[in-house]
Amino acid sequence: VRVLHLKENIASLARLLASTSHGGFPVVCRPKPDHAEVFQGTIKRLELCMLLENEDIFEPETNDGTFSSSHPLSYEKITVEKLPNLSRLTMLLNRYTTDPQYQQLFINLEPYINKSAMSVQAHFSLQRTYIIFRTLGLRHLTVVDQQNQVVGVITRKDLMPFPLEEKLRLHLAPQ
Repeated sequence: VRVLHLKENIASLARLLASTSHGGFPVVCRPKPDHAEVFQGTIKRLELCMLLENEDIFEPETNDGTFSSSHPLSYEKITVEKLPNLSRLTMLLNRYTTDPQYQQLFINLEPYINKSAMSVQAHFSLQRTYIIFRTLGLRHLTVVDQQNQVVGVITRKDLMPFPLEEKLRLHLAPQ
């Protein structure tokens, strides 16, 4: 599972977006230094792309792990009706992954994540999961364990009848 952290490195984020086609990502954080990372919410790929087009929100890392002056973008600025300019985005992702200065810059995702995102337990009923997808019109759903750690993501495609039937057949077939 590809997860993001509340404080995400710009170069790492650019590499992730360039190497995957996922529509959204679970966001995790470590509540205390000695604790495991737990699920905080989700963020959509489109929102991440819009954030990366605004370099003024990138910040250098501080010693205590906080952000010096976080001025979040407005809701209108990151949620648009149209897709971002793909050629510009490709150029930005390439620059962020190759230019060393972006290794030292971070973005605070906390103001932008959907903290009320749905999640299900790892052993949740498949039938009920399907009902949740249908009634809420979801595209993806985060799967967590009993400690609220991300263990997977279910997409609509995973619940389509033929791929699901094939996966079940392979899983239930004698080894």
